[in-house]
Amino acid sequence: MTALTRRTILAGVAAALAPAFVRPAEAQAFAGFVASLWPAASAAGVSRATFDRAFAGIQPNPRVIELSVRQPEFRRTLGDYVDVRASNKRVTNGRANFGQHGATFSAVQSRFGVPGEIICSIWGNETSYGTSRGEHYVIQSMATLAAAGRRADFFRRELIAALRILQAGDTTPQNMLGSWAGAMGHVQFMPTSFHAFAIDFTGDGRRDIWNSIPDAMGSAANYLRRNGWQPGIPWGFEVHAPGVPGNRAQRRSIDGWAAAGVRRADRGPMSGGANAVIWKPAGEGGPHLLLTQNFNVIKRYNNADSYALAVAHLGDRIKGGGRFTKPWPPGEGGLTHADREEIQTRLNRLGFDLGDVDGILGDKSKQAVRTMQGRFGMSPTGEADRAFLERLRRG
Repeated sequence: MTALTRRTILAGVAAALAPAFVRPAEAQAFAGFVASLWPAASAAGVSRATFDRAFAGIQPNPRVIELSVRQPEFRRTLGDYVDVRASNKRVTNGRANFGQHGATFSAVQSRFGVPGEIICSIWGNETSYGTSRGEHYVIQSMATLAAAGRRADFFRRELIAALRILQAGDTTPQNMLGSWAGAMGHVQFMPTSFHAFAIDFTGDGRRDIWNSIPDAMGSAANYLRRNGWQPGIPWGFEVHAPGVPGNRAQRRSIDGWAAAGVRRADRGPMSGGANAVIWKPAGEGGPHLLLTQNFNVIKRYNNADSYALAVAHLGDRIKGGGRFTKPWPPGEGGLTHADREEIQTRLNRLGFDLGDVDGILGDKSKQAVRTMQGRFGMSPTGEADRAFLERLRRG
């Protein structure tokens, strides 16, 4: 680890432990909670020295409570979600990382039978290839949540598991950074998942998912393989299946679907005895997908169809594939993802600094839209639609 990296990590821990305003009664209750953990930690094999080092200087973190109760507004369609997760920028960065760490991905695939591009895609979806691993001290975050009674049993169990990681010497308190909820490292394992699936891929005696890319990628592959990944079988692929019900109710072998007239969208071979289903998540007008059991294995990482499809599609694009041949139907405002990318591109050309074109019309984009709507004599709502795009095209 470089000196700069070490200073950055230490600075992150210092910021996490920096005393926010905590009322004396809250601090006292938190100290009592920490003291109450010792019998369970000791029974789990944690030494007093490890316990005291883990909790040294900790106070409850009000920011963690704030994040735990925030209810984000989910407005994206499935198509938007997948397109954002497999944006051009993420694909470009994914291909760069896949090439840079090609030997690691090849070795991981050889050992576990999970395609390297799928593991790289999980890395990209979880932490943007390691650039967004979280800056919260995991012990502090989970102790804050458990002490506040927020899923107390769950976070108490994870907290004891995190202490066991420190006891084993896989990492240090200074390195144990993650999300506000305790997900850690390049591939965002919770502590109990770490114990179940993390591996020492490099053979240096530590399972370091925080700083060792081989350990992190190997651990994610181990997770999928032990949850049922079948080597040699794809997650699925885009198909042409007009008239075939797309509700995943009917299961046939890939050969069986081929015999029924289903064809791959990329004109590739469609053969094999693996069972599969047809899914049309946006109806007949959107992409038609053939899914194998391996698609469901990806959902063991995050039990959402949207997440699994984003991982699968990004993996295909990292490997060199393109977007789905059949576009997603328009979403809010009658705009497709490509339409929103075009709006951002045109606004950037007009001098608005919106950053990377990703199809996400966030605050900067909405302000630029509002400004241009005013110039065009349109109602300045900040919400783009097809009428705004057509006016923008006319200049």
